[in-house]
Amino acid sequence: MTGGTVFDIGYQRYTGPREGRGRSRRAVFKDGIRLSLGLGRPPRAKVLPWFFITLLTVIGLVMSLIAGAVNKFVGPGASQAFSLPSHQDYYGIASIILFLFAAVVGPELLCRDRREGTLSLYLVRPLSPSGYLWSRWTAFLVVMLLAVWLPQLILFLGLCLGDPSPVTYLGLHWLDIPRFLGAGLALALYTTTLALLTASFTTRAAYASVFLIGLFLVTTPLTTGMAMEIGGKAGQWLSLFNLTNIPLHINDWLFGTPSSLTRSAPARAFGTRVLVLWYLLWTLLPAGILWARYRKLAA
Repeated sequence: MTGGTVFDIGYQRYTGPREGRGRSRRAVFKDGIRLSLGLGRPPRAKVLPWFFITLLTVIGLVMSLIAGAVNKFVGPGASQAFSLPSHQDYYGIASIILFLFAAVVGPELLCRDRREGTLSLYLVRPLSPSGYLWSRWTAFLVVMLLAVWLPQLILFLGLCLGDPSPVTYLGLHWLDIPRFLGAGLALALYTTTLALLTASFTTRAAYASVFLIGLFLVTTPLTTGMAMEIGGKAGQWLSLFNLTNIPLHINDWLFGTPSSLTRSAPARAFGTRVLVLWYLLWTLLPAGILWARYRKLAA
């Protein structure tokens, strides 16, 4: 062969701005939110996340409508006199749905990338394993905050507008806003971390979801029943392992009163300090394990 042909296939050097690690982290973060909500995916991918968000919102709306109707037809403050569920009770009522939401939606953010091999592409410079994990974790945390805060905001607006004197109600109950925001943040941090930690052990989101749902559904009746049966100090210690109640104790601490789900929990005998430390242990330790595992998996 004495000659050759040069083909110009259009490749040229990139001359645009180089935005570095921040740009890659933001891209993974935005993609995580889209994955969580099913945006840009087939309709079946949108069904579960939006079903849970709608269901949680309906619970808050129904609670506000009932309280508003009672206050209107019976008299101001009647909803409190009748001990109708309010902000401090909402997370106790909706906690199981929130845990199901985290267990079903959360694993999609991590399992898919490892199963399809896109994780290795993400980790090509400049994105680090920690940066990838942080972006995915914060993306799902934002979605969880939407799920926990939106119904509470609707409930507060409903209670405020349903009162004969909305300005007076706002003046008396404005502290409920930072309380339910703080309690919702605690719940979102806890569920987000556990959901992604479970997802780090498998490439199949369905396996992670089934395991986490089973863990929540089994520990709640098991620990409650055995703690009541055993009683005493042993029953109190066993009650601590009710995974559903762990973040709700933070809700009780912020509002100063127990919710309907934790009112009879033997673990309350340990006091607020122990319960807060127990929550931090179950949130920070899984977060540390998740970070360590992902550094190892991505190595």
